[in-house]
Amino acid sequence: MGEDPAATARLVAVELDPGAGFRRGHDIEHERRIAIHDLLEENRFAPVEGSGGPYRLRIGHAEGRLLLDVEDESGAAQGHAVLLLASLRSTLRDYAAICETYHEAIRTAPRSRIEAIDMGRRAFHNEGAEIVRQELAGTIDIDDATARRLFTLVHALHMRL
Repeated sequence: MGEDPAATARLVAVELDPGAGFRRGHDIEHERRIAIHDLLEENRFAPVEGSGGPYRLRIGHAEGRLLLDVEDESGAAQGHAVLLLASLRSTLRDYAAICETYHEAIRTAPRSRIEAIDMGRRAFHNEGAEIVRQELAGTIDIDDATARRLFTLVHALHMRL
């Protein structure tokens, strides 16, 4: 009897191409590690052309694009996708600004103000996740939670570029 498709339609590893020119910094590295951890904890990820997973994802960067190369656990290519940062630029900028406002508010603002800012932060996060889903549609099948986690990772990577 074969493996459960839900058990194989998932990521088990995410790595950044060391030659992709991502800048390093303590805070940014911390955010990247958390984003990858959260993504690997729970995800649904299946390349449309793939022959089966689980999958390993390698992310590179070139000319305003994130390059997503997908392999199975043995290293065999299972697909490739491109995520255009231009399609996310406005949302990433707004999300970064509201995150900064949120972190400042935590220190001094009343709870009602923090909750209002957090609602806005979540709205931008959802908007970014939907753009990620649209960009990957037809190439990689992901669920809402995975799209949200990928947007978090894209945000962390965008801060590193």
